[in-house]
Order: sequence, then structure tokens, then C-alpha cells
Amino acid sequence: MKFISITISILVALFSIVIFREQVVEFATATIETLSNYRKDSPEVIDTSATRQEETKLPTNPITPQTDTNMSSSTIPRAIRKVFLAIEQAEGAGARVRRSIGTPQLRNFSPFLMLDHFSIKPGAGFPDHPHRGQETITYLIAGAVDHEDFAGNAGTIESGDLQFMTAGRGIIHAEMPRQNPDGSANVGLQLWVDLPKQLKMCEPRYRDLKAKEIPQVDLDDDKVHVKVISGQSGGVDSVKDLAYTPVWILDFEVKPGGKIAQPLPQGWNAFAYTLEGVAKFGTGKDERSVDQYHNVVFERDGDLVEVSVPEDAKSSARFILIAGQVLEQEVVQYGPFVLNSKEEVYQALFDYQTHSNGFERAKDWQSEIGKSMVN
Repeated sequence: MKFISITISILVALFSIVIFREQVVEFATATIETLSNYRKDSPEVIDTSATRQEETKLPTNPITPQTDTNMSSSTIPRAIRKVFLAIEQAEGAGARVRRSIGTPQLRNFSPFLMLDHFSIKPGAGFPDHPHRGQETITYLIAGAVDHEDFAGNAGTIESGDLQFMTAGRGIIHAEMPRQNPDGSANVGLQLWVDLPKQLKMCEPRYRDLKAKEIPQVDLDDDKVHVKVISGQSGGVDSVKDLAYTPVWILDFEVKPGGKIAQPLPQGWNAFAYTLEGVAKFGTGKDERSVDQYHNVVFERDGDLVEVSVPEDAKSSARFILIAGQVLEQEVVQYGPFVLNSKEEVYQALFDYQTHSNGFERAKDWQSEIGKSMVN
């Protein structure tokens, strides 16, 4: 009888897990969110409709093939789809961000998942938190930010530096600001980029790009200054192989009277985020005057983006122009887990909780830099 009773109990438990799987996952997810205290404003599962690709075998050393950017010799300007203000909100532990991608204003803009313009004052930051299935690109504009992960990697990026992190199959890390002597905030941009389906479970990696390593070029009689972080501008190429998903990142400063016609790869999604001043995007009847902290989203048709600053402008304008290759795949996102199906998200939650399948080193791990935020 005892054996029969135990057998029945096991069968009931198994059937309960199958029947109430979503409830169990929701409970687990709520627990994870409480423990991680990270991206608390992230949306529920976002499931985009796109062509589901067949599973492909992961390469031993996954590297995205060199992509033909299909640069056209024609000069058809891209039309502006929309312009909107990035509203400031609370994020992480005491940080403030202006999020323009990953909001109701702009979702499913492949390959881009999120763009945060962050400001982290002393006592705030992003303590220990997980990722799976995406790349993050952090561009520091002012101050310094320390990072540390469960694999023993640690370092600091300072003003003008970038860090390209591939989460792949799983990573847990912390990003904490340096305490500036004058008490000022640490300011920068963080862009989340989707990974191609076949690279979702690649090994995590970091690539730092120091400010002094970024090629720069002056155009239009020195009225336009460009930092070529990734891509091409004014005949200057960037440092190669920084991200698996092909992206261009160009940092422009345009003085009064300056103008630029920047070519972009055909068919890629593109946007510009304005950091300082006022710039005019487009020409003629389609010209739009865009203020600070706005996102300008471009249509995919066309070959270039035109931007100018009037002669009588009171100051220069600074904006980041970003373009990326569209990934024809489903996106299912739950906070920092970005996969291609709900089942894969459930698996990521399970792996994170059980310290398995990429999260083995998470057990009993705690970052040194994040300890100041505990309790």
C-alpha cells in the first residue's frame, strides 16, 4: 500500500505540473523578480509574430558571417516614421533612465530590444542580475561604471568608452557607478540587441572599446564631427567584430550651419537619439525639427539620412545614429531573458533557478561591487 500511495502521489505531482505549468512559472518569475530587483518595469512576455526558423546546430565558435551591407550608390533619403520624447522613469536600484525602445512607443524594432539613456547618481546602480539571449552595448558619456560577473570578469569603462557584452546562454553580472568626487551622476546609453536564433546559446563574452580607439572624422568644413563606433562614415571604417548582430553606431556633433547626408545599409532598421541641442532631420516638406531626448525612427526604404543645424542655432547638436540588420525571427522576452519561444523562456527561468545550463556559476555567487546595494 505504501508503494501504491507513493506512486499515486508522484503521478498527481507530475500531472499538476503539466496542468498548472503557467501558474508555477508565474510564481517562479515573481520570486526571481523580487530577488533580482532588476528591470522591474520590464514588460510581460512579448511575443512578436515573425517567421519561425528551423533549429540550427550551434557552431563551436559562433561568429556572425560577414554581412553584405548593400550600400547603394543612389541618394534617396529615408523618410521619418515617427518622432517621440523618451520619458524619464525609475529603473534598477535608484537609477533614472529615458527609455525610447522597449516601450509602447517603439517595440519589435528588430534587432533592437531596448535603448536606455541612463543617469546613475551615487548610491544607485544595477546590482546582480541575469541575462540570456541578447547582447548589450553600453556607451558611457560621463563618469565611470564598474562591472563584474560570475565568471570572474571585472573592469571599468570611463567617459567615451564602450562595452559590448554577449549574454548568450547565460550570465549574471552587476553594473555599478563610480562615486565621482563632485557627486555628479554617471551618464550613458545602453542598447539591447537581439541575437540570431542560432547564437542564442553561445558562450558569453565581453569586448571593451576605449575612447582613444574609436576612429573619428571631420566633415563639411569641420562643422560635423563623427565618432565611428561601428560602421562607416566619411570614408572611415570602424573597429571590426564588436557584436555578433551587425549594427552601426555613429556619434555625431553638428555645429550651427553644418549638415550631413549619412548613407546606411539598405533594408536595415535605423533610428537617431538626440543627446544635445536641436537638429533638423530630413529635407524640404519632410524636414522635422527635433529637440533633446527624442528618438527619430526612420523608414527602411531609402539610402541615407539627412541632418542639419541652422546657421542661427544657439548651440551645436549631438545625436547617436544607430542601424541594425533585421532578424527575421520571433522574439519572446521576459525581462532580461530574450528567446524565440515561450518554452525557451520557461527553460531560462528554470535554468536560472536551478543553476544549470549556463547558470552553474550563479550558485552562492555575489558580486563585490553589488554588495553595497544589498538590503
